[in-house]
Amino acid sequence: VLKIVSDYLSTMKYFFYLLPVLAGLTITTQAGVNSQLRFAVNNPWVAAFISFLVGTLLLGLIIVTTKQPVPSLAELKSIELYKYSGGVLGAFFVTAIIYAVPRLGSANVFAMVIAGQFVVALLYDHFGVLGFPQNQISWVKVFGVVLLVTGAYLVVKK
Repeated sequence: VLKIVSDYLSTMKYFFYLLPVLAGLTITTQAGVNSQLRFAVNNPWVAAFISFLVGTLLLGLIIVTTKQPVPSLAELKSIELYKYSGGVLGAFFVTAIIYAVPRLGSANVFAMVIAGQFVVALLYDHFGVLGFPQNQISWVKVFGVVLLVTGAYLVVKK
């Protein structure tokens, strides 16, 4: 039994490394699908709205069918306002991608997105912003980010 549990936990470790890779695959695919939706409805704002509406309906269905606990209205009111900004940030991201991908191409857009993500992630980790575990900036990490930003530049360069 201990061997089975140990093997399972070892496998789960790899799952958490695979999950972000799959997220990267889906976000790039989402950009193309949303871009096509934009042209189908002839409006980037409506396309972003439809994208979020479909996602919201799916999440609602999952919550209801799996009987997930839902916080009370009093609990929701007690949450700091900034913690609700994730939806706004997501809406901005999706809409920005819908605008940018048809003009710049997927590789160019995501090279710049990834470069921006790494720079901010390094700072958030260093300072422990928004509850991230604090991980000090090192010269090795800075060098890695510089290489990634340089790579993004090379992808975007014509």
